[in-house]
Amino acid sequence: MLPFSSAPQSLCLLRLSAIGDCCHAVALVQAIQRQWPQTRITWITGKAEAGLLQYLPGVEVIPFDKNSGWRGYVALWRQLRGRRFDALLHMQAALRASIASLGIRARYRLGFERERAKDGQWLFTGVKVPALGEHVADGFMGFARALGIADGTPRWQFPLDRVHQAWARAHRDQRPLLLLCPASSKAYKNWHAEGYAALVEHARSKGMKVILIGSPATQERALAEHICRLTGGVDDNLVGTTSLPQLLALISVASLVVAPDTGPAHMATLVGTPVLGLYAHHNPVRTGPYLCRDYVVSAYSEALLAETGKTPDQLPWRTRVRDPHAMARITIEQVTAQFDRICRDFNLLQELS
Repeated sequence: MLPFSSAPQSLCLLRLSAIGDCCHAVALVQAIQRQWPQTRITWITGKAEAGLLQYLPGVEVIPFDKNSGWRGYVALWRQLRGRRFDALLHMQAALRASIASLGIRARYRLGFERERAKDGQWLFTGVKVPALGEHVADGFMGFARALGIADGTPRWQFPLDRVHQAWARAHRDQRPLLLLCPASSKAYKNWHAEGYAALVEHARSKGMKVILIGSPATQERALAEHICRLTGGVDDNLVGTTSLPQLLALISVASLVVAPDTGPAHMATLVGTPVLGLYAHHNPVRTGPYLCRDYVVSAYSEALLAETGKTPDQLPWRTRVRDPHAMARITIEQVTAQFDRICRDFNLLQELS
């Protein structure tokens, strides 16, 4: 009966996407490993996410092809045939993940409490896990408490491959390195190219090297190219050219990451790199860069009030601003002021002193 009074033999974690949420979940895995180093942990995740999570020590990572329809489910269930876990940590409130969970045999099935269990996730679990706090990472650590983990404080320590580290170091010089990730997978979360170009110019005036990063998605490449047309201050455009492990290594040697609500902002949390986040559609209290939530430039409350007439405290915790132009509420002056503040607080320009 939960919580476990002694270490379970095996646990299965189900979190298919997205990369940012998987980064948050790493803290839960490592909390379990600290208390129960002998417990076998299996993580079922998406193919892209598996490319990064495969480097987690002591974790069996099983990729799930989210784009192959029923064949993906059948392949997963065949791979798990004959296996039984002490507990399933069903950490994705999405119907796709819940269907995948049907082929996972476990003594206990843990999932989100009813308020967070959208898409009927509560129907697929037995033990309902309350959140420990407002942030997604704290919510995940609720699973640690349910299992009986004594230390539920999110902490991250992610190993880096030596080859990827060497590749990343080659992109550094004597200047502080700013990585600008201008785009999310959802275009409405992006700030505008003119604002990013102004930030690039501001960073260059402070003596920083600027590299653009992002995925190969067409709209991400297009935004990066637009920024490069507006300013000659970009030292290198790596958007669409890096693997996730390479990108994480590059983030680890950077002085600062600037990004909207997207994966690299949370990958920076894995390696302790400061992040300046730009938010308008989701509450940064819930989804902001965990270690740098105080440095977010947010138009969320303003946009939410304009759209609903209510404040975040008056609405459900996952309420999203629908206005596709909400990010335009963020001003260049706000971003450069916060940029100067984070550089000062983290001594990011000390290399030039």
